[in-house]
Order: sequence, then structure tokens, then C-alpha cells
Amino acid sequence: MTLARPATPADAEELVRLRTVMLDSLAGPSTDLGWQPAAVETLRRKLADPSGDLTAFVVDRPDAPDTSGTPHTPGALAATAVGVIEHRLGGPANPTGISGYVFSVATDPDLRRRGYSRACVEALLDWFRARGVRKIDLRASREGEPLYASLGFVRTPDPAMRLTL
Repeated sequence: MTLARPATPADAEELVRLRTVMLDSLAGPSTDLGWQPAAVETLRRKLADPSGDLTAFVVDRPDAPDTSGTPHTPGALAATAVGVIEHRLGGPANPTGISGYVFSVATDPDLRRRGYSRACVEALLDWFRARGVRKIDLRASREGEPLYASLGFVRTPDPAMRLTL
């Protein structure tokens, strides 16, 4: 059984590296990495507050070399899941207005299919439960949807829209 641990500010760079792995797998590799320093600083600040509304759970990378024989950097992560608690006005389906959002679920490609992302998401769901969050959303890739469905997530009829300013 793989155990996920809470991420710390020292994990921020690795969390951003894994977020890049996830984003590249969805949209193809990007040469625009200008967002990364700000993301690292945000994670360091947010993860320093254990009572805050953002957290991440991680699985440390095994010490063994990957399939190419390359040894890994000490402190490298294998997988992560990040979550945030959002506060909105309540309604019939969510009287408290408190909801959770899961994002940046990623596993290094050479370590997939070992239960690492599942361990991270399960730990994140426990974190939400402990804080009274009962409604949790996410956006699933085609590859990730079976994992989320096995954890009880279902598709919603709500279409997503976005405005970028």
C-alpha cells in the first residue's frame, strides 16, 4: 500500500515540475515556462500554512533508477494531487457553500499504474472530509477519469466556460 504524505514548502519545485508533466501530457510540451517561478513561490507560501485552504499530497519517488538507468535527484517526487477549499454562497445542493477543487494530479510517466495518484487523491479527499467539505469538483483527463470514477466522482451536466482577462 502506497502512502501519500502532506507536501511541504520544500516540495514546491517538484510540485511545479509534476504540474508541468501534467500540462504537457494534456496540451503537448510548452516552451513557455515563465509561470513556474510564481507557482513555486505561491506553493511555498500556501504550504507553509497548515491550516490554510490549499494543500498537496505527494508520494516520494522510489530510490531506484528509472527505466533509462538514470538515478533520481534526492527529494524527487513520483506523484502529487493538489486541492483547494473554495467559499461561496450556499444553495440547495450545497447549503454551506464550501466546496473543494482537485487539480494538478500528476505522476511521472515511468511510474504510472502503481497507485501513486490514487494514494494522493485519497489523502486529499480525507483532508477535505476533515474540514467539512462535502462537494468536490475536478476536471478529468481521459486517462484520469477511471481513477476518479472509482473514487465516486461522476460527470456533471454543468458546462464549463472561461473568460481570460
